[in-house]
Parts: sequence; structure tokens; C-alpha cells
Amino acid sequence: MGGFSLWHILIVAILILLLFGGNRFSAMMGDVAKGLKSFKQGLSDEDKAAAEQKQIPPQQPIDITPKPEQTATPPGDDTSRS
Repeated sequence: MGGFSLWHILIVAILILLLFGGNRFSAMMGDVAKGLKSFKQGLSDEDKAAAEQKQIPPQQPIDITPKPEQTATPPGDDTSRS
């Protein structure tokens, strides 16, 4: 009692076709299809733009070679005075 059967759906579909006519109904479905295509195209364009923004520019390599230590005397060493 609470659900729609196949007969209910068919009667509603026939009423819609009678009210809008076959030509208007197909034109509306064509407009819906165009809207879906443009929506999908917009999403793919947005994905491409996001992918281009996510690309990290190449960075210069980091120099990890050890540097020679300085031969400075520590401040508490008084061996140079004597």
C-alpha cells in the first residue's frame, strides 16, 4: 500500500508524456544531457588545473659533503701566551 508498483510508474509516465508532449519531453532530456556534459567537462577542467598547481618545481640538490673544521683555538686555551 505504501510503495509504487510498475503500473503506478507507467501511468505517471504516460501522464507526463501527454502533458509535455513527445517533442518537448525529448528536448528537455537533451537539455539535461547537455547540462551533464558541461558539468563533467567543468570537473575535468578543475582536476587538470588542480594537478598543474600541485606540481612542485624542481629544487636544487642539497650539498651534504662534510666541510673542513676550523683550526681556531678554544677561548680557554692559554698555550699561545707562554
